[in-house]
This record gives sequence, C-alpha cells and structure tokens, in this order.
Amino acid sequence: MPFDSIAGQFPNNMRSKKMTTRSLAFHLAAASSALVGLTFPAHAADQSPLTATTASQKPAWLTDLSLGVKETDDDNVFMSGANSQNLPKAYKVPAGSTAALKDRSSLVTTVSPRLGINFAPLLGDQKTLEVLSLGYSSDLFTYHDIPWQKYDCHRFLGAVKGQADNLSFTLDNMFVYVDGSDYGPTYPGGGNFYNAWATVTDGLRVKQLQDTGKLAVRYDWDKFFVRPTVFLNYFDPMSKLLNLPASEGYQNYPGRYDLNGGADVGYKISPATALTLGYRYGHQYQQQMSFSPDSSPNDYQRVLFGAEGKPTDWLTMSLQGGPDFRSYAPNTATHITPVTNLHPLTYYGEASVTAQASPADSFSFKYKAYQWLSICGKLPFFDNRYELNYHRTLTDTLGLDLGARAWNADFTSGNLSTSLRNDVLFTPSAGLTWSPTPHLGATLAYTGNLGRNLEHSTAPLYRDFDQNLFSLGVQYKF
Repeated sequence: MPFDSIAGQFPNNMRSKKMTTRSLAFHLAAASSALVGLTFPAHAADQSPLTATTASQKPAWLTDLSLGVKETDDDNVFMSGANSQNLPKAYKVPAGSTAALKDRSSLVTTVSPRLGINFAPLLGDQKTLEVLSLGYSSDLFTYHDIPWQKYDCHRFLGAVKGQADNLSFTLDNMFVYVDGSDYGPTYPGGGNFYNAWATVTDGLRVKQLQDTGKLAVRYDWDKFFVRPTVFLNYFDPMSKLLNLPASEGYQNYPGRYDLNGGADVGYKISPATALTLGYRYGHQYQQQMSFSPDSSPNDYQRVLFGAEGKPTDWLTMSLQGGPDFRSYAPNTATHITPVTNLHPLTYYGEASVTAQASPADSFSFKYKAYQWLSICGKLPFFDNRYELNYHRTLTDTLGLDLGARAWNADFTSGNLSTSLRNDVLFTPSAGLTWSPTPHLGATLAYTGNLGRNLEHSTAPLYRDFDQNLFSLGVQYKF
C-alpha cells in the first residue's frame, strides 16, 4: 500500500492529477444523466407478490435490492487546519500511516449495494411476527488522489418486531466490519494541530468491528405499560497501537463499549401518547494501552423522564432525559483515571421529533447528549449532538433536502493538560433528488464540515478547518 512518509514527499503535480480525475468525474456524470432518462417496465398488477417473476416486481419478502454509485469531490480529506509551514520542521510518520495535512483533496468513488429480506411473509398465516429481517449494505470507497485511504464498510442488519396480545417486542442490531488501513493517521505537532472531530472521522476509515443493538419488550395495560430494555454499543478498532511521542501526532484507536439495561414505566395520557419514567444501569469500558496508565472505564446509573407517541396526526415524538450518576475506576499502581472527579453528576438526554407540516413538507429533529469515551483513549468527554432536517416534495419526481447539524466534544472534565479540548463540528447540507421512475433516482448534494475550537488553546486556529463535499449519485432499485 503506497503512503506518504513525510510532508515534503507529496507530489508536486497533484493539481494536474486532480484535473484528470475530475475530467473522469465529468464524463461519469454525463453518463449517469443519460441513464436517468431511460424507462423501465411498470409493476405487474395481476401477479402475487410472492410468486412474481418479472424483473419489474420483487416479491414481498425482498424489502430492498439496489445499487448506488456516487462521485464526491472532497477538498479536505483529513479535516485538518494546519498548513505545512505551521508544523514542526522535523517529525516522523510511521510506516503505514500518513501525514494528515490541510487541504489534501481527492475525488472519491462510492459503490453501494443493498440487500434486505423480511422472512415474516414466508411464515404463513400468522400475526405474531411483523418483521423478521436480515439485511446487508456496504459502501466501497476509492480515493483516487490518496489511494491508500481506500476502505470498504460492510453492514449486516437484523430486526425482529412482533406482538402477541398485550405483549410486544423489538430487536434491532447492526454489525459493521470496516476493511481499511492497519494504521491510524498522523497529525504532526500533537494535540494543538487537530480538531477532535477530524480524528474521529479518520478513525472510521481504519480497520475495525462495530456492533450496535437494542432489545425492548413491552407489556400493556389500559393506562400503563412496562418496557424492559437492553442496549449495546461496541467498538473494536483493529489498527496498530504505537507508542510514539504526542508531538508526532499518531492516532491510536483503542477499544471501547457501552452496555446498559433497565426499564421504562409509561402512563398513557391518550391512546397514542404516554409519559414515561425510566432507569438504566450501565458500564462503559475503555481499553488501556500497554504503554499508557490512563483510561476511563466507569459504571453509571440514570433516571430518565420522558414523553413519547403521537400527540397529533402530524407529530411523532420520543423524548427522554435526566440525571446521570457516574463512578469511575479508582487509581491503582498500574492504572490512572484522568478525571478531576471520580463520582460526577452529569446529564443524559435524547430526543427524536418528526413533523409532517403539510403533504409536501416534513421536518425531523434529533438530539443526544451524554458522557462517552474518547475514540483515541484516555479521557471521557461530553458528547452533545443536534440535528435538524427538512424535506420538500417539489414535484412527483423531484425532492429537496436541507439539513444542519452541530456536534460538540467537550473534554474539560479530564485532568490531562496535553489532551484537554473543546471542539465543535457544524455540518450544513443540501440535496436535490430526481426519481423519474420507481426504480431509478439521481441525487446532487453538498455537505460542509466546519470544525471550530471553543477553548482558549495555545494554537486555536490550527484546529479550525473547513471541508466541502460536492457529490453526484445514481441509484437503481430492482
């Protein structure tokens, strides 16, 4: 796998090389536009969904079968704000890593196959299981101007949903394997030269396993319900852990997970809306690197107050929030928890709201705030996210999407002066989707990532960055 060993070895003819790849992108876009003009057979109305054999109609158990191709122009792949002249005059880049410098740009090709199967329709005349599904989706990324950043993200999804009298249950799980680099990126100059969200994004491209799952079982009475739940969020990075000076800027990605269980009790203020009171007991694990005494595993308890349901025909909501009581592992001869308070009181909150303002206009809002563990190890941080999206149906075939997200990583509860930071990522987005047939769609989109430093760092401007992504994609649904 080719790689840059030091900043001075970047090719001088990169700009001419990029013009070549963009020319390729132009011709691909033209071909995609021509493809969109094709027509496809209509659905066969006289065939059973389980026995249809024509290419125009898939059986009821086949929930998704599609293929997408997208071309993206990324003008700052590593989300870096440090120019070469601001970096140390001499630094090492480990073999297999890459110097993550400002404005490293590339054309990115993404190929995205999707397959979804729901086995419930194949189980005969039964009403207990609504969903018994398995799915596979992947995004295969090729960075034409930085080829060693190529990676493939494979997702395996499972879902179960059903009901028997007053008892209902749901299970959702997503297992992810990322086939990427064995090494993390290198941000020369250490912590003052990269934004927290830059290294998080780069961390999603290295080799790793992830698993996220949630199980909920609910029993209903006339006015009340009880709902036990279990939740898991697991990360196993498989990139190399290297004992290098902080000034070299190599990114180590140790393992971590969050596991909790508990229950909610709900009181129905209307048939479709309820107030809830919940409790969770959980544990967060963070791998301790062999060459560092610092990590922050902890236990926690949460008391959650909430509301959920459909208060009106056009509004759907789910809200929960409340105090979060933490207990971090005490220091030992071989381990240090780098926080100022081993038993802090923090806050947990999450919200999901969808509003159908009119037949053509819909809004969605998501929010989550909680204490989590750094992807780079050692410190915990307060993870605070806001997301607002708007969709407008312009015509029968044309749709507009606008979005905005703010994502804050606040590490100031720690006590490591070399690692304290408070960074935010602002993400505006816009997209136009054209779907001339039920099978074919094309999307033209823009996403911006604006990383900003909120603390008074010794070099705050080096941690500020701008990234612009322009993309054109085509998807065919079988």
